[in-house]
Order: sequence, then C-alpha cells, then structure tokens
Amino acid sequence: MTDNPLVPLIARGEADRTTTLAALALEQSWVIPADRSAFLHLARRAATDAPESAAFFTLLAEGEVLAGERLGAFAKACDVDEARSRDYQPLPGCQAYPAYVAWLALNASPAEAVLALTANFAAWGGYCATIAEALRSHYGFTDEACAFFDFFAEPSAELEQAATAAIQEGRDAGRVDEARAQDYTRLLQTYEDQFWSTLRGSAP
Repeated sequence: MTDNPLVPLIARGEADRTTTLAALALEQSWVIPADRSAFLHLARRAATDAPESAAFFTLLAEGEVLAGERLGAFAKACDVDEARSRDYQPLPGCQAYPAYVAWLALNASPAEAVLALTANFAAWGGYCATIAEALRSHYGFTDEACAFFDFFAEPSAELEQAATAAIQEGRDAGRVDEARAQDYTRLLQTYEDQFWSTLRGSAP
C-alpha cells in the first residue's frame, strides 16, 4: 500500500474535527453496514461446502455490528447530528472500497475473498491505533469516542485463526487461484488507499 495521506495529519492533530474527522465518521457510517451485508452474503455462499470460510465471514459480520455500535460516539464527538448524517452525500472515492467488497462477495471464491481482505488487516489496524492515540492526545476525545478505532486496533487471534483455516480449506479444495487472489488483493488495497486520499483531498 502507498503511504497514507491522511492518518499522519490526524496523528499531528492537524485534521479539522468538524470537517475532516466528521467526514471520516460519516463515510464509515456507509461502509460498515455495506461490508456487513457483503460478509453475510459470503457466509451464506460458503455455508454448504466451505464451513471454515463461512465461520470467518460470520465473525467479520459480527464485528461490523460491534463496530457500528461504537461509531456513533465518534460521530457525536465530531459534531455529527442526525440531520447532518441524513443529509450527507457520500464521496465516490471513499465508497469504492465497500463497492469492491460487494463485488468480491458476488464474484470471488470465499477463500480468495478471505485472502484479499486479510492482506489489509495489519495496515488498517495500525491506522486505527494511530488515530485512537491522536484523538486522545490532540483532540481530547473520551474513551467512548475512541472505541471504534480501539476495536479495530486490537489484533484478534480468533479472527486470524479463522482466516488461516478458511484459506487452507480453499486451497485444499482447489478453490484458490493464487494469481487471481493477488489481483483481488491489489485492487482492494488500491481502493483502501483511495478512501484515505479522497478524505484528504476533501479536507479544508
């Protein structure tokens, strides 16, 4: 992945709370439910003949529910109220990521989707850890307001084990085209980069 253009700005306390950070909250309010729907679809697709993949995507979907429950406090700390959330127009460059996750849910084998998604876990977790620290040190946010980022910053041994089992299951069954999975990974990481660069470009 390329260098993140926005997280360092947040880390220095230079991102505006009510515009840039608010846009981050608002975009995530679209991403979280979209990703959950995609993960549930993948779990249903995998249920019959790829139980390890089904278990992995079920875990991801459950995680999105927990993340969504934590997002509201961050949004409130950024002065996002119900009216602003209702009237917000999401940015295409940010929503390309969940759109591609939905594409994977329809077109990739479940194990290939696992490979693409897990390749980005470490970077995303690192971003969230940096943001959580900055929100406390530079913006004075409470633990509750930082909980969304804390949630993703913590590595999940259960999720890592589920991913390993799902990928092995797919390879053993001959359902993983390694070159194609690399293409899926590259595209997904590109859309992740685009999410952050779009937010950075919209910053005042």
